[in-house]
Amino acid sequence: MATRVGRYTIRLDQPPSVMGYASVVGKKEGEGPLADEFDQIEEDTTFGEKTWEKAESRLQNTTLNKALGKADITPGTVDIIFAGDLLNQCIGTSYGLREFGIPFAGLYGACSTMAESLAMAAVFVEGGFANVAAALTSSHFCSAERQYRLPLEYGGQRAPSAQWTVTGSGAVILGREGDGPYARELTFGRMVDLGIKDQSNMGAAMAPAAADTLQHYFDDTGVSPDRFDLIVTGDLGAVGSNLLRELLQKEGVTLGENYNDCGLMIYDRDRQDVHAGGSGCGCAASVLCSHILNNMKSGHLHEVLFMATGVLMSPLSVQQGQSIPSVAHAVHLSTSR
Repeated sequence: MATRVGRYTIRLDQPPSVMGYASVVGKKEGEGPLADEFDQIEEDTTFGEKTWEKAESRLQNTTLNKALGKADITPGTVDIIFAGDLLNQCIGTSYGLREFGIPFAGLYGACSTMAESLAMAAVFVEGGFANVAAALTSSHFCSAERQYRLPLEYGGQRAPSAQWTVTGSGAVILGREGDGPYARELTFGRMVDLGIKDQSNMGAAMAPAAADTLQHYFDDTGVSPDRFDLIVTGDLGAVGSNLLRELLQKEGVTLGENYNDCGLMIYDRDRQDVHAGGSGCGCAASVLCSHILNNMKSGHLHEVLFMATGVLMSPLSVQQGQSIPSVAHAVHLSTSR
């Protein structure tokens, strides 16, 4: 049975195992430093479809198929799937996954969705409510850009603090049996809002939630950051990562060289014009389901604290002048059970 540790953290006494995982990304991501680790790099960002939204659905569909194949199971083996995306009503997910016939729990955590879906899948498997569960999310630069910002044809100048939405998807299959890595602990975060209203500075909006969740995890478990081989956030980018360090330092928590951010890992900021780094649900998902899990499987990483962050706003709330709340969820992954 899972047990609550402290106020916010859940410890899984029978940690579920990663049975399979996959990542599929677009052309720009395939030109970055992690290119060799993705399962598929699609040169055509339409993915053979006629709209960007259909392209994102195809992206999710392809990613789940690859994860199922690597786990050597059929869709009928999966008891439930937790998934979502950035689009209105999560249509990238619903249209992408409808053909699989798997019980579906749709999630919206913005860019925190990979950690949220992974945590929910882990709870279901550990609790005996599912033998096999899938966690999945995606984002697409073009579909997100025109929903949240401006038409692609507009070509406006981007602020230095702005980030580039990753065209990518990641899927993890969790099961009761397997050789790991294992999901051992989960911390669901609180919504935090410090009054940021600038939608071109998502890193600043999300950093307080990231700091809040990390602080709670360390307080609940009594461990220090140096216990982990890697502490990784989802898409704080350059601005948010620096703010996270500052916020935690004020609370007496120091993040060392073992800290990184998926938004800084997926692109080469010196060579690719991405400003403050990568963002989007697919940022954390595609880096987790390639570089991070690959290195855990190979034995280069043993203890990883994976935390994805998301801003819980809409274009309408921004137009109405509201500030931007954010949330962060953390999952402790380990090669030992």
